[in-house]
Amino acid sequence: MTRLTVRTRDAEGTRHVARTLAAALKAGDLLVLDGPLGAGKTTFTQGLGAGLQVRGPVASPTFVIERVHPSLVGGPALVHVDAYRLGGEGEIDDLDLDADLDRAVTVVEWGRDRVEHLADSVLLIELERPAAVEDPSDPDEPRTLVMTGYGPRWDTAAREGLAALLAQITGADGLVRAPQDEETH
Repeated sequence: MTRLTVRTRDAEGTRHVARTLAAALKAGDLLVLDGPLGAGKTTFTQGLGAGLQVRGPVASPTFVIERVHPSLVGGPALVHVDAYRLGGEGEIDDLDLDADLDRAVTVVEWGRDRVEHLADSVLLIELERPAAVEDPSDPDEPRTLVMTGYGPRWDTAAREGLAALLAQITGADGLVRAPQDEETH
């Protein structure tokens, strides 16, 4: 499977990638976000919510497990799930996510190896942060995002479309340009 990799300078860059990705998504898409604590999973989802133009604010659903953000423009809703506190497949199934799956873009933080059974296609987004940073509490540090599509939804045409969208916001070095930088390119 083809892996698409982009790097960001800061939290806004991570949101920018997600806003751009939103243009390639449709109702029924399942995104699984994977990465350590503080990698930017919720930050990514905030950008996705902005790109999908859903009612916000998008915040971590850690304690409520699931939040549904309806579309403000007639598009798909955003279902945002945090599976960190869930034990296994049975608890995931208890959420009844598949009831909303066809009508929404569903994003599951901490969902790797927990929710893939819910759909025949999944976009895995791995968020990586550097091993050593100047200030570990500063969210404005670089990230690497690796996107891998699995299943028929992410066929060659869909992956090429996603790659073309990401190419519009990245430089030759794979680093995401700030939105204001794009206007000059």
